[in-house]
Amino acid sequence: MAFSGELQTHLASGVTTLCRAWALVRKDGTTFGFTDHDNDLSFEGVSFKADTGLTANALEQSTGLSVDNTEALGALSAASVTEEDIRAGRFDGAHVRSWLVNWVDVSERALLFQGTFGEITRVSGGFRAELRGLTEELNQPQGRVYQSGCSAVLGGKGCGFNTSQPGYFTEVTVESVEKGKIFAFADLTGFDDRWFERGRLTVLSGAAKGLVGIVKNDRLSADGRRVELWEELRAEITVGDTIRIEAGCDKRAATCRLKFDNFLNFQGFPHIPGDDWLATYPVRSGRNDGGSLMGSGSV
Repeated sequence: MAFSGELQTHLASGVTTLCRAWALVRKDGTTFGFTDHDNDLSFEGVSFKADTGLTANALEQSTGLSVDNTEALGALSAASVTEEDIRAGRFDGAHVRSWLVNWVDVSERALLFQGTFGEITRVSGGFRAELRGLTEELNQPQGRVYQSGCSAVLGGKGCGFNTSQPGYFTEVTVESVEKGKIFAFADLTGFDDRWFERGRLTVLSGAAKGLVGIVKNDRLSADGRRVELWEELRAEITVGDTIRIEAGCDKRAATCRLKFDNFLNFQGFPHIPGDDWLATYPVRSGRNDGGSLMGSGSV
């Protein structure tokens, strides 16, 4: 690893004043700084706290495309990383940078690692986090998927639909919540039954602010509306908190055209043959489109 001239000169002096510093940026933009030095440090607009007890194991790096990895160990504290935030998933996928720093002159530093938080576990009053290097992105699937359903995320780059249009979202106050994932509303009747299924529910206030869940069921009845998420929100949500619910998409071409009027951006292949097409064979009459052979008169 190459160091700057000033840091290299300092290392060659034989008497060094070195420490490590870590900058951690969560997906919600909140930034934390940690150092294993006795005193706080500050550079690049980040204040690195000395009392956080964060340390890291040796970093494994390679010149190829294998994933760089290491682990970070830290203490839970009310001022930085809390057990509640870890349980809520606020640190999942957080961006991490690590430096070797001359604490006498912080301008003499070298960036040793850049990546993201992987698996996080709580251990003995602290936490253990896997650090994954930038080459981790190479493990992600690339390219398009050829399927009848749309491969885009509603509101994402490929879709281009604006979910903030009137009629496609609502912001309401929580009236009733069960198990952190079932919400009941007495008068949320301005939307069709199942309108929000597969949509996003975002918490806008309270202890769970910023957390997002995906809607599993959305049922409208004479008693009101009942919205259920696939998984419970991993932070306390109470009556009076404000949430935002967005319309959902089932990835079908008909839904894209009729519900969102966005068929020009549809990212699927609605006319691609299904799996049943592989089992078809020539017949003299009837449809031969890959559908079920039962009742077609060909068997």
